[in-house]
Amino acid sequence: MTDMSDRFAEASPRLMARITGVVYLLYFLTAIAAEVWVGRGRPLAYEVVTLAAHLLYVALTLFLYVMFKRVNAKLSLLAALFSLAGCVVEVLGIFHVLSPGVGSLAFFGPYCLLIGYLVFRSSFLPRLLGVLLMLAGLGWLLFLTPLASHVANGLKVLGFVAELSFCLWLIVMGVDATKWQERTDA
Repeated sequence: MTDMSDRFAEASPRLMARITGVVYLLYFLTAIAAEVWVGRGRPLAYEVVTLAAHLLYVALTLFLYVMFKRVNAKLSLLAALFSLAGCVVEVLGIFHVLSPGVGSLAFFGPYCLLIGYLVFRSSFLPRLLGVLLMLAGLGWLLFLTPLASHVANGLKVLGFVAELSFCLWLIVMGVDATKWQERTDA
């Protein structure tokens, strides 16, 4: 992101975190709407709403990159690249360039692992959120194994709980601005 986003994050880290959380929530709601209300019975509407969800996830990725580059810039960039690659795979699946499936989880699993690690190391967010996100990342990667059919529902619940907890924490609590500033000054 640009220098302007860095200045915004420095001026108001809690507001930046809350905006990130709102973008995350909008992604959740849009993705759920695509699956539940729009459904696959209306392909064009499904594709449009699903594409909107992925555009929101790209925005979320960029916000999280800005948030966590103060923890570890290289890992934050790597996480962002995994997420963006996952989004590309998903969008190509929407337009039937790639066959739909769990291929994007090969990117979103490491993304959740890295974001979880960055949350854990951040000091401006609760470590428990980081642990939950790392477990979710491992869960998404388990979908790529033969075990997936036996534990799919549990993995989905774990991922949903971890990511929704992170989302809601960002909206309600934001970040610890003092510890954020300590990270910036270090």
